Amino acid sequence: YVCSTWGNNHFKTFDGDIYQFPGICEYNFASDCRESYKEFSVHIQRALNSNNHPQIQYILIKIKDVTVYLRPKLAVVDGRIVKTPYYSSGLLIESNDIYTKVYAKLGLILIWNQEDALMVELDSKFNNHTCGLCGDYNGVPIYDEFIKGAESYNSITYGNLQKISKPGDRCEDPDETRALPSCTEHRDECERLLTSPAFADCRLRLNLEMYIQGCMQDKCACGGSQDSFCLCSTISEYSRQCSHAGGRPGEWRTPNFC
Repeated sequence: YVCSTWGNNHFKTFDGDIYQFPGICEYNFASDCRESYKEFSVHIQRALNSNNHPQIQYILIKIKDVTVYLRPKLAVVDGRIVKTPYYSSGLLIESNDIYTKVYAKLGLILIWNQEDALMVELDSKFNNHTCGLCGDYNGVPIYDEFIKGAESYNSITYGNLQKISKPGDRCEDPDETRALPSCTEHRDECERLLTSPAFADCRLRLNLEMYIQGCMQDKCACGGSQDSFCLCSTISEYSRQCSHAGGRPGEWRTPNFC
């Protein structure tokens, strides 16, 4: 099962909820949250790049007692910069110009495109044991991440709860009253893009509806601008996840699109 974040602050939990959260602090992305010994944690921090697009600045991973800090084109293990491929007990880090990948023998695979998109795949032994922006991984996709007892949260309140407080932090929490309105326009266009012949091999591998929702949110948020990051990032994510699921997406970019 895969949890991912991409593009315009989209998140897809292990259980398949899709939401947006525009925070720029450090957050718990996915961690083992059992009371006793925690096997892993993954924290992320985003910021806006020079084009005003959200980008992941760094990823902080703890695997048992080893700490891995990733930035674009940089891997640091327990405080030392390492060359990749790096291999040590139960941990492999690979990177090239396009991706950084971390494989941990305990049942975690992390793939980052060194820009906006990160995915974490976990072994099913962590079912019901995780917390963070990726949710509880209990197999129930009905936003139970956002319900606690009798209270329900919106996605921004939920995201703010995952913040890792650090002394001297200067990041503002996103305003909870400004949760993004759901978007009902552009369905036909998004459906057409995601069901084009290039994605024929993806249809049965992924839940198409989630990506249609993400694409619609992007179209609404872009407000008609032809900004390719805004319009294309969910389609790139669909293509990436299709490949990851064993599919073979065709060439969907054209000279006039993305």
